Amino acid sequence: MTDAAFPSQALLVVDVQKAGVTGDRAVPGAAALLERTADLIARARRSGALVVHLQNDGAPGSGDEPHTPGWALHLPVETGPKEFVIRKTRDDGFAETSLGSVLGTAGVGSLAVCGVMSEMCVQATARTALALGYRVVLPHDAHATQDIPAAPGISEAVPAAVVSRVAAWAISADADVTARAEGVTFASPSPGPQSGMSS
Repeated sequence: MTDAAFPSQALLVVDVQKAGVTGDRAVPGAAALLERTADLIARARRSGALVVHLQNDGAPGSGDEPHTPGWALHLPVETGPKEFVIRKTRDDGFAETSLGSVLGTAGVGSLAVCGVMSEMCVQATARTALALGYRVVLPHDAHATQDIPAAPGISEAVPAAVVSRVAAWAISADADVTARAEGVTFASPSPGPQSGMSS
């Protein structure tokens, strides 16, 4: 892991909703995750980078069921021409959403991804961004997940920190996995059709 070698023109904040970062269901280390994510958002805003908050619409009865307390975004949003909330129903933030269009219109060619859960929505969204030709940085200390419980006959419980590390490792050949969120830098995108993307 190294510091990010290129500035990110957008920050994707994945599913930082109350169900995942507060109360009994909070991911381990939620307080530190929120502090780092808030710092990423503040620095992205100051640099003129795009900030996109992805908000998962969970199934009925789930912790992030729409319009329940757990569904709410935990960190404040400053909605405007460079900050958006995009709702989604699948792990991949690009699937059946306007995310690709928003990034393309803004001329984004590079982005940082943070949030929860590491091996689900964070990884799925980062994978699609890579497949679409974006340069992606994943700060290791700014995404998190839950422990995986033991499965008889398969494995013992897997600690959340190990799950997050494996999730990042699985895309590290293509993404820039940096050790610390503080190493991520930001820049304003240059609007233009398919800027920074492969055809």
